[in-house]
Amino acid sequence: MVATASRDAKSSRRFYPTRIDLAADVRSQVVDILSLSLAATLDLKTQTKQAHWNVKGMDFYQLHELFDELASELEDYVDMVAERITALGSTAMGTARIAASDSILPEYPYDIVTGEEHVSALAERFAAYAAHVRTAIDQTDELGDADTSDLYTEISRTIDKRLWFLEAHLVKKGDVAQ
Repeated sequence: MVATASRDAKSSRRFYPTRIDLAADVRSQVVDILSLSLAATLDLKTQTKQAHWNVKGMDFYQLHELFDELASELEDYVDMVAERITALGSTAMGTARIAASDSILPEYPYDIVTGEEHVSALAERFAAYAAHVRTAIDQTDELGDADTSDLYTEISRTIDKRLWFLEAHLVKKGDVAQ
């Protein structure tokens, strides 16, 4: 049923008249890229909330707050990506079912508990998402959509910074070069 949700969403996507000066085929290709990002961003947000709700251990409060902050930022990016899709004259397809079906991210592990486990799982997913965003910067730039490329660049800067925050929690004494 999940695969059907994604297939139905793509076939249901419509384009509406717009005066944006990008050719229809360019807008269609950009919307495909943005739609993949919408799914991944929604998925990353919910996975971050999963960590927020379930983290345990000595660093509970610090990580609980960090994860909530990360999820809030991702919610802003969900909105930016969806609104760019609609600005290009299409329909943003952002249900949980579509996100689960289309996300590039692996499923979040349900059996983890400690802060380190959650930080590691999120770092892995933020890194995959960051790579996706960088690819989208290049793809949308090559298609001639500087505005969407710029949107991705904005997202990329913050995601890289947040990945750094997550990875900083994972450094152990032996990991640092002397």
